[in-house]
Amino acid sequence: MKGLSVGLALLLVIAFVLSLLAGRVWLPPQEILSAHNDLARLIVTDLRLPRSVLALLVGASLGLSGAVLQGLTRNPLAEPGLLGVSTGAALGAVLAIYFGVTLIAGVGGPLLGLVGALAACALTFGLGQGGGTITLVLAGAAVSSLTAAGIALALNFAPNPYAAYEIMNWLLGSLADKSWSQVWLILPFVLVGCALLATTGRALDALSLGETQAESLGINLTRLRIAAIAGTALAVGAATSVTGAIGFIGLVAPHLARPFVGHQPSRILLPATLGGALLLLIADIAARLIHLGPELKLGVFTSLVGTPFFFWLVWKLKRTSP
Repeated sequence: MKGLSVGLALLLVIAFVLSLLAGRVWLPPQEILSAHNDLARLIVTDLRLPRSVLALLVGASLGLSGAVLQGLTRNPLAEPGLLGVSTGAALGAVLAIYFGVTLIAGVGGPLLGLVGALAACALTFGLGQGGGTITLVLAGAAVSSLTAAGIALALNFAPNPYAAYEIMNWLLGSLADKSWSQVWLILPFVLVGCALLATTGRALDALSLGETQAESLGINLTRLRIAAIAGTALAVGAATSVTGAIGFIGLVAPHLARPFVGHQPSRILLPATLGGALLLLIADIAARLIHLGPELKLGVFTSLVGTPFFFWLVWKLKRTSP
C-alpha cells in the first residue's frame, strides 16, 4: 500500500503542476517565473491555483467518502450520493439561487448548500437509525428522491430565465471561475469531514466480517455510522455546495485502488483519497483542453467517462455472483 500511495502522490504532484499550465492559453513555466510577466502570474495565482486546490479537496473528499461508504454498506456500488448528501447540497445551493441569496452574498450558495447536505444526512440517519445498513441505504434513497424533487420544483417555478439558467449551469458541476474565498470557505469542513472518515478504518475492517462479529469485537456500529455519515456530510456536502454535482469519482476511485491493496477496507482509504484527487484533477485538465465552444462542464465529463466504468462494474459483478 505504501508504494501505491507514494506513486499516486507523485502523479498527483505532476498533475497539479500541469493544471497550472494547461488551459485555453498554455503558460510555459518561464513565463510564470518571469519577473516581467504580471499577467501570467495573475492567471496562475488568481484563477488556476484556487481551481487546482479545489480539485484536490473535492476529489479527495469524494474518493475517501466513497471508500468508507462501500465498506460501511458492504456494497461495491455505493458512493456519496447514496445518503442524499449530493442532492441535499444541490437543493440548498439551488434554493440560494432561486431566492436570490447569491446576488446578495457570493458565499450564500455554498453556505446553504452545506446546510442542505447536513440536513439531508440528518434526515437519512434519523430515518435509518436502528434499522441496520439496508434500512440506512433505503433511507438515503428516499431522501435523495425528496431532494431531487425539490430541485425539479425549483426549476419548474424558476422566477426568471436567468435563475433557471444559473440553476442548470450549477447542477452540471464545474470548477471554473472559483476563487480563494470559496476554497477557504469549505476547507475547514472538508478537513474535519475527512478526519472523521479516516477514523473508521479499523471499524470497517471488523464490519467486513458481519455486523454481529463486529459488535463482538467491540465495535460500536452506531458510532461508526455517525462518523461515516457526518464525515460524508461535512466533506462532500461542502465540496458539492461549491462545485455542483460531480459524479462517479467516489465510485471509481476505491475500485481502481482495490486490486492493488486487497479487499481490507482500511487499506483502501488512503489510496482512494489520493486516487480521487488525481482523477478529478485529470478530468478538470481534460475538460479545459477539449474545445467545443463553451468549456465542457466537469460534471458532464465525469459522467461521460464514468458511465462506461459503471456498466463494466455491473457486468463484472453479474459474472462473479453465484
